[in-house]
Amino acid sequence: MAENLNLLRAFGGVFFIFWTAFNTALVDVVGSEQQIPLSVVKLWASAFGGEIKSIAAKYSGSQLLQKKYKEYEKDVAIEEIDGLQLVKKLAKNMEEMFHKKSEAVRRLVEAAEDAYLKHEFDADLQYEYFNAVLINERDEEGNYLELGKEFILVPNDHFNNLPVNISLSDVQVPTNMYNKDPAIVNGVYWSESLNKVFVDNFDRDPSLIWQYFGSAKGFFRQYPGIKWEPDENGVIAFDCRNRKWYIQAATSPKDVVILVDVSGSMKGLRLTIAKQTVSSILDTLGDDDFFNIIAYNEELHYVEPCLNGTLVQADRANKEHFREHLDKLFAKGIGMLDIALNEAFNMLNEFNHTGQGSICSQAIMLITDGAVDTYDTIFAKYNWPDRKVRIFTYLIGREAAFADNLKWMACANKGFFTQISTLADVQENVMEYLHVLSRPKVIDQEHDVVWTEAYIDSTRSKGILLGVVGTDVPVKELLKTIPKYKLGIHGYAFAITNNGYILTHPELRPLYEEGKKRRKPNYSSVDLSEVEWEDRDDVLRNAMVNRKTGKFSMEVKKTVDKGKRVLVMTNDYYYTDIKGTPFSLGVALSRGHGKYFFRGNVTVEEGLHDLEHPDVSLADEWSYCNTDLHPEHRQMTQLEAIKRYLTGKEPLLQCDKELIQEVLFDAVVSAPIEAYWTSLALNKSENSDKGVEVAFLGTRTGLSRINLFVGPEQLTNQDFLTAEDKENIFNADHFPLWYRRAAEQIPGSFVYSIPFSTETANKSNVVTASTAIQLLDDRKSPVVAAVGIQMKLEFFQRKFWTASRQCASLDGRCAISCDDETINCYLIDNNGFILVSEDYRQTGYFFGEVEGAVMNKLLTMGSFKRITLYDYQAMCRTNKESSDSAHSLLDPYNAFFAAVKWIMTELVLFLVEFNLCSWWHSDLTAKAQRLKQTLEPCDTEYPAFVSERTIKETTGNIACDDCFKSFVIQQIPSSNLFMVVVDNECFCDSIPPITMAPIEIRYNESLKCERLKSQKIRRRPESCHGFHPEENARECGGVSGLSAKPSLVLLPLLLTIFSR
Repeated sequence: MAENLNLLRAFGGVFFIFWTAFNTALVDVVGSEQQIPLSVVKLWASAFGGEIKSIAAKYSGSQLLQKKYKEYEKDVAIEEIDGLQLVKKLAKNMEEMFHKKSEAVRRLVEAAEDAYLKHEFDADLQYEYFNAVLINERDEEGNYLELGKEFILVPNDHFNNLPVNISLSDVQVPTNMYNKDPAIVNGVYWSESLNKVFVDNFDRDPSLIWQYFGSAKGFFRQYPGIKWEPDENGVIAFDCRNRKWYIQAATSPKDVVILVDVSGSMKGLRLTIAKQTVSSILDTLGDDDFFNIIAYNEELHYVEPCLNGTLVQADRANKEHFREHLDKLFAKGIGMLDIALNEAFNMLNEFNHTGQGSICSQAIMLITDGAVDTYDTIFAKYNWPDRKVRIFTYLIGREAAFADNLKWMACANKGFFTQISTLADVQENVMEYLHVLSRPKVIDQEHDVVWTEAYIDSTRSKGILLGVVGTDVPVKELLKTIPKYKLGIHGYAFAITNNGYILTHPELRPLYEEGKKRRKPNYSSVDLSEVEWEDRDDVLRNAMVNRKTGKFSMEVKKTVDKGKRVLVMTNDYYYTDIKGTPFSLGVALSRGHGKYFFRGNVTVEEGLHDLEHPDVSLADEWSYCNTDLHPEHRQMTQLEAIKRYLTGKEPLLQCDKELIQEVLFDAVVSAPIEAYWTSLALNKSENSDKGVEVAFLGTRTGLSRINLFVGPEQLTNQDFLTAEDKENIFNADHFPLWYRRAAEQIPGSFVYSIPFSTETANKSNVVTASTAIQLLDDRKSPVVAAVGIQMKLEFFQRKFWTASRQCASLDGRCAISCDDETINCYLIDNNGFILVSEDYRQTGYFFGEVEGAVMNKLLTMGSFKRITLYDYQAMCRTNKESSDSAHSLLDPYNAFFAAVKWIMTELVLFLVEFNLCSWWHSDLTAKAQRLKQTLEPCDTEYPAFVSERTIKETTGNIACDDCFKSFVIQQIPSSNLFMVVVDNECFCDSIPPITMAPIEIRYNESLKCERLKSQKIRRRPESCHGFHPEENARECGGVSGLSAKPSLVLLPLLLTIFSR
């Protein structure tokens, strides 16, 4: 028993020692936590919250405005928006607008045809025309250059304030073409008659912008006339025949297999020319086309092995992918063309039977330095007698020994033969196949309409392609047909093409590098699924591509404020097709206040009186009245137009009566705030330190009022609420940022934020506070307005530090203060960004970058949540091998303008003939390889953070390396802010910071292959002109030109949405 007792005592002693040690550690942690009493932090938060809300409410006039709208509560009618009816009405408006533009183009078509028929070709014709590059240019003696006569240019705001001549067009000729070539001079001469039609079209429809005629000969006539400037190399590479709109007007959709000879005889310059030929062919393929590339010697080599036996859509990403793989081709072995032809025919046949692809024209492009046979047995097996697959042959090099075989193959299969001896010959010779593919379309004489996301074009001629005429339709014209006030604060309209590509969408970002505004290479082929990415099954996208009418709902994560903040909401999508086009239109309405609209009613006299205030402005990009219809209205602001319309001074103005009625209502209700702001400004004792600089309001109708409490020159943020500050004003596709964020805040509370700087360092010195004004006290109430103030950051921070020095002790001695070195105090917003820190440099930073351990704990505890976002329009920095010589070889213009021109060409031909080309290629053009950092399109994943509204306060401890770090977070009442107080004596260096930096999504080879193979649902164009029995198949190359047929035809009309 004694032994047992001793054992027990011994055990108890160990237990006691262990418990004491544990308890001591616990006391240390608790002691550390007690240094940051929750009650004291709550006092600080309450004091600061009360003070800052009092300032925001007082200077914004929010309570007065809320009261004024409440007074009208019984006199307004609240309506739920019928999304389907709305989208159908918008689609009808767009249909009418598109039809109006197409009529202008048809008038150009008729004029071009008549002028061409009346003209007789004159090889000796001398004609001085306005050359767009040479106009207004003088020689050293002050005389105008030939083709460069005086051409009056005047800046015109309708054309982006560019200097233009609205009386005349001028002509651009590609640099690699002769300005006075007889074919060009004759074409320019007869097309002068289009000038009258250009001007007449603009008079009939002043909303038209650029009109043009792109000739099959290569020149480009543009109205209004404008001066073209060469690039730094003195080159204008633009050739209208290479543009997507021209090619889609000239040809029907097609499936193409490109065969490239990589046998030993193709070494050196021949292979370089062959690669450039392939690249030029790819340039002529559009989104409705499908292709693959096979290199052959004694074996077949798919340029992209992943796509063995199938074709892929010719979108920009796929074409660039294949171009990169072209560099891997090298020449060796023997060319076995029969194997390649068999593979190409089998692939086209099988792909056609899958129902994918164009289901229209099919072609095989053969690029080789010779063929030892005509392979008629292969053509008899696969292609005769129908000849559904055209054969286009390109003979590389100067030798003509095998030209007859290649020409026979092309002529026997309704194709075309051409010979390419130098890099400078590539582009012109590749373009020949387009004339062949255009024949059926020209002869058919059908008035079908073809649309692209780039241009609106048409033509007709005598059996051969005469050219393409058209006009641009700017995106802003589409947006003018959309009543933003009907879509609510977060609502928007968007449109897509038959391929699912975005025509217009507020999330489309075509430019990058803010300030430089560079155009992204893939801006015109962004798929709807890349911006509405939450729809993982493409339900919305596929329904719209298939031209259905319906509704779809999903939770979305919409980023705002340069992508740094996120709003989580549920959207209802309504969609339908736009008749007469391949486009579909969608409307997104956010649930809750976004689904409701209200109508107020005041007299015109009341409204006009209150619109007279000098501080009243309207959204410049909203269409209250159409000021484009008549020249005398174009200089009017929307506010001026409304006033003249209501007073009967401009009866010809077409205005949105419903919207104007609501503008008048908002003007009357919000008018009293003017006197309120003025009284505050006149009271010298108020705002004596000028901490509050601006008060502002905006209403659901785009009406704004602004009041300055300091002189304009004293404003800290000079750009706020100006056209330079796009995010904070009403524009065509979104409400101001302060309005959108306030609408999602709890009614009666303010949302505070620091504007993010666009530079690397955040230098913002102001704080914006805003709150929403609701008509009713429930979720169904529309948000009728938002008001706010902008104050100096220093003033805001001073209020915070003053509040953080308060304490509840009777003797006034505070046990803890933010001045103590043992703690760090922060003020962060609901997205985790720092507004106040003891280190001023941390202002604007994400809290997780400064206090990673604390932010990580807040995420674990649920006080904040991480939301993963995706950006499929990102641009990532990448290191690429660059080679000056390689680029010069692959650019036909650089090759053409090499310093030694003719001499160099002769030298190259000499080297080819003596089989020394490999020596020339490896030595004289040795690659000066170096790594060059470039921006390339990529996909990224990045986080955003949002506070949990239900958690008002939290305390926590973090186990670090050799200590415990305590913290307290307390919500600031009536705001989106939180005070965070952190123990500064325990360092958690082992826990890394949390950043918001995007991470590039890298796809492994297997996934890359799957992405290439997977083809999203698309709707092919309804018209197809693959063949015509009246085609002259004997016009297949080796002759000076194509003779005209007697039939007169109309080539398709195209409509463009994005300007060039």
